[in-house]
Amino acid sequence: MNTELLDRYIAAWNERDAGRRRAAVDELWAPEGTYTDPLAEVRGREAIDATIAAVQAQFPDFAFRPGELFDAHHDIARFTWELGPVGGEAVVVGFDVVVLDADGRIQHVHGFLDKVPAA
Repeated sequence: MNTELLDRYIAAWNERDAGRRRAAVDELWAPEGTYTDPLAEVRGREAIDATIAAVQAQFPDFAFRPGELFDAHHDIARFTWELGPVGGEAVVVGFDVVVLDADGRIQHVHGFLDKVPAA
């Protein structure tokens, strides 16, 4: 995984147009790819797209951006990300580990939440 793929991954999480978002998910993820974090555990492109849509609905005025850490080797990458108002302080901060398949598509995302809003 390289930073270009990371940029496309972040862009998919920010894409508000349902058709373009689904196309980005289809391009990035393997058909049976998974996404797991403390709040979600889903398999398949349709479920991943629905998870992204749900996060967007929960944080309608926020955007994702890459954090400070990016490290990759072989078919594995780890990186931090932030979610908050554009130009503002991050409200949510996370750490993802991504595993690619043989075709360079995302097979698994293992997500961790390092900072979340108080309930």
